[in-house]
Amino acid sequence: MADVLSVEAPAGAIALAETSRGTERLHRAIFIGLAAVLLVAPYLAYPVFVMKVLCFALFALAFNLLLGYGGLLSFGHAAYFGMSSYVCAYAAKNWGLTPELAILSGVLVSAVLGLAFGALAIRRQGIYFAMITLALAQMVFFFSLQAPKFTGGEDGIQAVPRGKLFGLIDLTGDRALYYVVAIIFMAGLLLIYRIIHSPFGQVCKAIRDNEPRAISLGYRANQYKLAVFVLSASLAGLAGATKAIVFQLASLTDVHWSMSGEVVLMTLVGGLGTVFGPIVGALVIVSMQNYLASLGAWVTVVQGVIFVVCVLLFREGIVGVIAKKIGRPL
Repeated sequence: MADVLSVEAPAGAIALAETSRGTERLHRAIFIGLAAVLLVAPYLAYPVFVMKVLCFALFALAFNLLLGYGGLLSFGHAAYFGMSSYVCAYAAKNWGLTPELAILSGVLVSAVLGLAFGALAIRRQGIYFAMITLALAQMVFFFSLQAPKFTGGEDGIQAVPRGKLFGLIDLTGDRALYYVVAIIFMAGLLLIYRIIHSPFGQVCKAIRDNEPRAISLGYRANQYKLAVFVLSASLAGLAGATKAIVFQLASLTDVHWSMSGEVVLMTLVGGLGTVFGPIVGALVIVSMQNYLASLGAWVTVVQGVIFVVCVLLFREGIVGVIAKKIGRPL
């Protein structure tokens, strides 16, 4: 009996290691393929459209980090996305900062906002946590509406200069700006991938799955939840600041509650708790908004129908279903 166990245990460990290596190879191939697609994308599609997809994909990835791997449902992520957009636009237009400094200032503000809001929100769980994040985000929306000297009120901040990256690279042209946005997106994706597969990410997943057990093992759950909340808010801010530079505009749409709903929709359609799902979800939703714009208000109806179909037929999301079929996490 002992001999049988001694043979089976190493065999199981070898099989597990081989599966892990196979998954790593698959992910590496996907990253390489994605990078190749990004290189040729501006020649196959309108660069501004692709940049919009990348900005919202990064936003969805940030949200998925919080919900998919931290188990925290936020209904107020538009606060960090939108406020970062305002700060970046204001810094670039009124202070004359270069694009990288303007984006960095937006990210810093979203991180501070995430720290303050997260410290309040994590005191509660479940639907109470979600409602607190929604209430705090609505406070940001009303501030944006009532502070026209900073946000421009209903007009927003328009004609934001794209400037020169590091004072050298002119971002006025769409192609040059596209590659900067693509680099920012890939950097954000790689950072999130590293966070997910780090010991910190493993602890976050343990807290998501069974918080009392994680606490009994000595982990300070609230500290981990606050850390992942701030990381998610910062990355959402990075997406919002980049979008402000791309469209040369920061508006109330960016902080409206519907923006928080859109990012939830993107994440669920693509695949909650998957690495690449939010990218696919963002591509689907942004494409619908762009190519079905002629339908007017009916676009939201179409989005609702697609969401219902995905929930009923693809409960794991598009990428989640694919991952289940091939037996590999994506």
